[in-house]
Amino acid sequence: MLKDITIGQYFPGTSVVHRIDARFKIVITAVFIVMLFSASNYSALCVPLVFFAIAFMASKLSAKLMIKSMKPIVPVIIITSILNIFFIDGVSVIKIWKLNITDNGLYTSGFMIIRLIALICGSSLLTYTTSPITLTDALEQMLKPLAKIKFPAHELAMMMTIALRFIPTLIEETDKIMQAQKARGAELDSGSIPQRAKALVPILIPLFVSSFRRAEELALAMECRCYNGGEGRTKLKTLVSGGKDYAALSLSIFFLSVVFILDLGKVSF
Repeated sequence: MLKDITIGQYFPGTSVVHRIDARFKIVITAVFIVMLFSASNYSALCVPLVFFAIAFMASKLSAKLMIKSMKPIVPVIIITSILNIFFIDGVSVIKIWKLNITDNGLYTSGFMIIRLIALICGSSLLTYTTSPITLTDALEQMLKPLAKIKFPAHELAMMMTIALRFIPTLIEETDKIMQAQKARGAELDSGSIPQRAKALVPILIPLFVSSFRRAEELALAMECRCYNGGEGRTKLKTLVSGGKDYAALSLSIFFLSVVFILDLGKVSF
């Protein structure tokens, strides 16, 4: 399961999506999220799904990669669907003991599942096609106007990127610790829920120790290289926007407008 978590990973490529300015990709991702949460019916929800399909095909990423990234959130999807199916009022369709499955419950459950999957996939597409360094530069430049009110734009962007970058590292470290514990006879995949929770203690302690050690090593490495923040620092690669970036942003705004039109017109099926 841990190997299926791909949050924070970057997959190099030369596709159109890879070559879009990172600043535009962040804005487009935000527009995509607005699309998802603005849609109030299935017809409007189809619009961001079509937009994601276009972006995904343009990125030339593997479909297996996107399916693999969804495995860790399967429990969340199941819990969300169960809560919506059994606890939303409506016309009863199926009755299981004292619980009623209503038509509104089924409608809302399917709607929320599709929205959740699209949200995870769309957000993942940003990190899959953008390197952490480029993402840091983009965030810093977008927050730069706030520097006039003494807002630490560079420091915030650096912290966010380091946290994102360390997710795959911590996942790999956790997997190594689990394998080491299993080699010593620990039973992590069997027993009741309390027993499994108790078995995680020997994993969490060395994981925390390793995390603090890595953080200290990173801080020491930055100090040895005379790192003192973003003031006066130059960029090896500067972000340059072009026609394809404005075209992609215009396309996302067009799809957002379609969502608003479908919602205002109450078009549904």
